[in-house]
Amino acid sequence: MSENDDSTLRSVQLTRTATARYTARNAAGAEVEFGHGEGLLSPVELLLAAIAGCSSIDVDTVTARSAEPTSFRVGASGHKVVEDGASRVDGLHLSFNVAFPDTEGGRKAAGMVERLAALSHDKYCTVSRTVERGTPVSHEVNVTVGDAAG
Repeated sequence: MSENDDSTLRSVQLTRTATARYTARNAAGAEVEFGHGEGLLSPVELLLAAIAGCSSIDVDTVTARSAEPTSFRVGASGHKVVEDGASRVDGLHLSFNVAFPDTEGGRKAAGMVERLAALSHDKYCTVSRTVERGTPVSHEVNVTVGDAAG
């Protein structure tokens, strides 16, 4: 598969809804609102959520075959660092806090969490693996003055 193969393409469209407020929408129509301001997740928080969500899906999908968790919470954190005027997030960390019922299936599921979290990190989570790799981000800019481009 080439890197331009449409079957591998993942994308979202972002629309400005107000100053520093945006909606991201995927091809299926799912939306998330974010931005800068009260009651909104920031772009960095969305990145943290994406990393936590990606690994959570990996862990949850497998463990749920044995038992439904009674609690499933994953914390994602990192520290904003500014070097030479450029910002980034460093020290990214996930903290899995998962509980299962005291049943045979629950004990089996509980015994898999640590291994599945490690496998997600090392092999399956596209989001954290992309961040760790340091994949370049390219851009293009198209600006119009006059009639709004729709």
